Amino acid sequence: MSERYDVIIVGAGPAGLTAAIYASRANLSVLIIESGVNGGKLSKTYEIENYPGIKSISGLELANQLTEHGQKFGAKLIAGEVKKIEDGQTKKVILANGQDYEARAVIIATGTKERALALEHADEFTGRGISYCAVCDGFFYRNKEIVIIGGGNSALEEALYLASLAKKVTIVIRRDVFRADASVIDRVKANEKIEIITKHVPEALVIEDDRIAGLKIRNVETDEQTVVPCKGIFPYIGADPCTDFVDESILDEKGYIKAGPDMSTAIKGIYGAGDCIVKDLRQVVTACNDGAIAANSIIKYLKD
Repeated sequence: MSERYDVIIVGAGPAGLTAAIYASRANLSVLIIESGVNGGKLSKTYEIENYPGIKSISGLELANQLTEHGQKFGAKLIAGEVKKIEDGQTKKVILANGQDYEARAVIIATGTKERALALEHADEFTGRGISYCAVCDGFFYRNKEIVIIGGGNSALEEALYLASLAKKVTIVIRRDVFRADASVIDRVKANEKIEIITKHVPEALVIEDDRIAGLKIRNVETDEQTVVPCKGIFPYIGADPCTDFVDESILDEKGYIKAGPDMSTAIKGIYGAGDCIVKDLRQVVTACNDGAIAANSIIKYLKD
């Protein structure tokens, strides 16, 4: 017989863990299911400087604090990959291993996954020359040359971290301006170990002796191609929502969950929160906001 809970939260990132705090403090039984690392992308972020009340903190430390806080009032946290959610009087959440759990309401807070580099041979060199996590793999590129692709906050923040390890960091962006906070841009431009190449896009991997030796890039205005020597490539070229298991009726054309101001969806009893929902700003603080609202909405919903 399936274990039953008042609320099942899919995803243990900032949104899911905040929802767990609010729901469990209201004496609801809560199960959190996480397929990856507790804390979500926080655990892979070197430094966070825009979380209110905390001037600077490592992503891993904040992830650990949120995880501990999320379980403080009795929420249960397990590892597992959700494959399906069946609607009904109670919701049945089915995992990849066949295990299932039931709940009166579900919050989907699965976040997003980094978009893969769409170049030939990129898949086979992922993990051995191409990485999507500077904190995880930066150590392997100490005193080596690295290329970062992308111009958003994530790209620039990781560039600053990698510059503390690498011999040189080259940032390649399609445009001639960054899409990041001014304070981060200023720090990047002031770092002598970081070079910025604008108006270029990645064209091909340069491979020698079965290892990455460089990245061929193309000027978007002239089509001229050049090679940037490097041993490692870190793409930060966007992300897609982790919603493969979600009913398509509550997703938009890009796969994001359509949630209302109270985080409810068109399916009664199912709520969205965090980066996986349709929204303008995806930050730790807005994810926490979503989680709090979703939990509060469920508290009211279960009392009706």
